[in-house]
Amino acid sequence: MESKHVLVSKVVTSLLLCVGIVWGSYYLGKGVENKGRAEGSIAVKGLGSQDFTADLIALEGYFSVENDDLQLGFAESSRQKDELEAFLVDLGVPASAITFQATTYSELQRDAYNDTGKWLGYESYYKLTQDFEIRSNDVASVERASRKISDVLDKGILINMYSPRYYYTKLADLKHEMIKKATEDARQRAEIIAKESGGSLGELRDARMGVFQITGQYSDEDYSWGGSFNTADKEKTATITINLTYESN
Repeated sequence: MESKHVLVSKVVTSLLLCVGIVWGSYYLGKGVENKGRAEGSIAVKGLGSQDFTADLIALEGYFSVENDDLQLGFAESSRQKDELEAFLVDLGVPASAITFQATTYSELQRDAYNDTGKWLGYESYYKLTQDFEIRSNDVASVERASRKISDVLDKGILINMYSPRYYYTKLADLKHEMIKKATEDARQRAEIIAKESGGSLGELRDARMGVFQITGQYSDEDYSWGGSFNTADKEKTATITINLTYESN
């Protein structure tokens, strides 16, 4: 009798073990299936692009004066400053848009000769330099002035100019609008991928902004992975990328 009970107990234990294995395998399979669905994703990159025209111009330059007497040099530098400012205002540049920096000077030496051409050694003289900047939203007036500013050479002003720089004061608003465009572009790409794969687009899992850069519309400058900020061209193109990751159903 005892051996019979032992046999029955072993059979029951074996049956329970088999049932446990079957149920365990079933739930394990469902877990793997659900895990696979949760990890299914679609990663896309969207692009936003916008052409725009700069609304701020910055133009820098400097002029210099040479004189054997430092005080006379400062007086001549001040006179040329006033003459240059009046010249720019006559061209339509507002006086408030012109900023003159403090005059700097350096003491230099040059060869000295007498009337017969005999070298006498070195003599000292002073070179005074004054930097200035024009910064204005009236881009057309400053551009017009930059094309004519060399005329002051006829007035004896030794002027040197740098290339103008162009900026856009509403860049933050433009950037927000481009982010919207890039996000919509990315979502459309994700929807196409989901549809073509026979699924549907799920919830947004991750969003990251990529490279933002500004290039000249008619320039051949290369795009930079780290972004670029063109100031040489008045007509510009801004681009931005957005990386989105969606769940895939």
